Amino acid sequence: MRSGVEIPVFGMVKDNHHSTRALIDEYKNEFEISENLFYFITNLQDEVHNTAIEYHRKVRDKEMTKSKLDYIEGIGEKKRTALLKKFGSVKKIKEASIEDLMQVKGINLELAERLKNEL
Repeated sequence: MRSGVEIPVFGMVKDNHHSTRALIDEYKNEFEISENLFYFITNLQDEVHNTAIEYHRKVRDKEMTKSKLDYIEGIGEKKRTALLKKFGSVKKIKEASIEDLMQVKGINLELAERLKNEL
């Protein structure tokens, strides 16, 4: 649905060194840019780029620190931390008996059985 408001769209034209040299509109008309506008666009582009890189690093780092425990329903951060503190590793949690697992605060019989089945 159009509201009658038109917003012009521009892209950046790059040179062989990946530097912005002009702007281009949706009709492929190129516009030379002043030094001040060039500086502004470059700073804006750098900030967007840095934000995207930072976001993707956080996503990657978060994925790299996940364990099998993070995918088991009923195991949140506190229970995961308590399990790892008591047993030291996911491998040792897997090797523990149901009774041993139930010694961890918040781990009942149902959750201990789920841990054994899913690990």
